[in-house]
Formats: sequence, C-alpha cells, structure tokens
Amino acid sequence: QVQLVESGGGLVQAGGSLRLSCAASGRTFSSYAAGWFRQAPGKEREFVAAISWTGTSWTYADSVKGRFIISRDNAKKTVYLQMNSLKPEDTGVYYCAGKQGNYYDTRTFDSWGQGTQVTVSS
Repeated sequence: QVQLVESGGGLVQAGGSLRLSCAASGRTFSSYAAGWFRQAPGKEREFVAAISWTGTSWTYADSVKGRFIISRDNAKKTVYLQMNSLKPEDTGVYYCAGKQGNYYDTRTFDSWGQGTQVTVSS
C-alpha cells in the first residue's frame, strides 16, 4: 500500500476555486489508480473523481462534472483536484485514495489519506 497525505483545503466563497493536493509515498504509486472522495456532515462518503495510473483516463461524479479536474504527476507522486465554481454543497472532508488495478471501479479503493476540510460559504 501507499501512504497518502492531502493538503489544500480551506474556506472559500461560493463560485471560488481551490486546488487539493495528495502527496504519496511508496515506490509503487505510479502504478496505482487514484481518486478523490468526500464526506459531508451527517452523510456517507461519496465518490468525486478518479484517474488511471497513466493519468490519461478519468471519471467524475455527475455532481462535479465540468467543474472539477483530477490530474496527477507521477514524477512528483502527487495527485491534484482542481475545484472550480464551488458550491456550498461541495462542503465536506475530502479524502485522497489509491489502489492497484483499474480506476473506474470506485468501490475498491483501499489506501486512504486522513482528509482535508473544504468549506464553501454562500
């Protein structure tokens, strides 16, 4: 498994932008699919975006399509989530996740970071 550490969360007004980063350790990270999930207060954790280990394929939750962009830099062992046009409903703790295998089966991520808080004010 890899170890994941998120950063970049904070407080932003609706319509604003944030970029989250996820730094990974472990030699095998470049072969891992990566993803972002979030959990709002009182709700279950939900999928946000995932990217293949090559960085050339990705998938998004319908709620963030056209607003969020997932990317990765394997040389830096870092995954990013650029969040634009933020809405109050985007508020939550954002978690970075990783796994070996395909990126599109979002139920099987098994390495998790500790999370970073994102708060969007109206």
